[in-house]
Amino acid sequence: MKAQKFLLLSVSIFGFTHLLAQNIHFKKTDLKPIHVSMSITEIDGKKAVRVTKDSSIKEFDEPTFVRLDNIDFTNGIIEINVLSKLLANAPDFARGFIGIAFRINEDNSRFESIYIRPTNGRATQQLRRNRSIQYFSYPDYRFERLRKEAPGEYESYADMGLNEWIKIKIVVKDAQAKLFLNNNLQPSLMVNDLKHGSNSNGAIGLFVDIGTEGFFADLKVIKEN
Repeated sequence: MKAQKFLLLSVSIFGFTHLLAQNIHFKKTDLKPIHVSMSITEIDGKKAVRVTKDSSIKEFDEPTFVRLDNIDFTNGIIEINVLSKLLANAPDFARGFIGIAFRINEDNSRFESIYIRPTNGRATQQLRRNRSIQYFSYPDYRFERLRKEAPGEYESYADMGLNEWIKIKIVVKDAQAKLFLNNNLQPSLMVNDLKHGSNSNGAIGLFVDIGTEGFFADLKVIKEN
């Protein structure tokens, strides 16, 4: 089944005036696992892509995603429902890391990403709650560097939990990205200086990190045309 496409005109709330939307129907031929294992499954009545990180990749914030090669994305909106579980062998520091990589270049050596840590959303320690959402830019600006050089600038709090569907919407315009969760009208995270700049482009990826059994469903991409 081909992706459905339609035009949206004058969507001024996001600063776009001419957009092309696609509802993405997951097919194995369009999905390329990068340092992850993946399968197409059904959960809670939804067709979803199940993704787990390759256990041989020990570092954090690496290219560990399912790449959608049929999408070339620069500016626009990415919407998806995600559900995160902890694997039985997840380490103590696992947080259910799950999110989206975007503007991935051809060899996966450069991309932007925003992901969530669902276990932090309802933690009893405020510092952990403040680290529920994370932006990073591969390869030079992973979470440890950003947290050290600009504490609190690239991560934030939002209510969320494991084993529940969370709607992620990422709005990208030039060097800015905004993350909205669960149809909230205000963003939970704003990044005003995407590290690869305004003009980078590339594929979209379904991102997970260590200890996560991630499920991705209902992907919709609205590109600025």
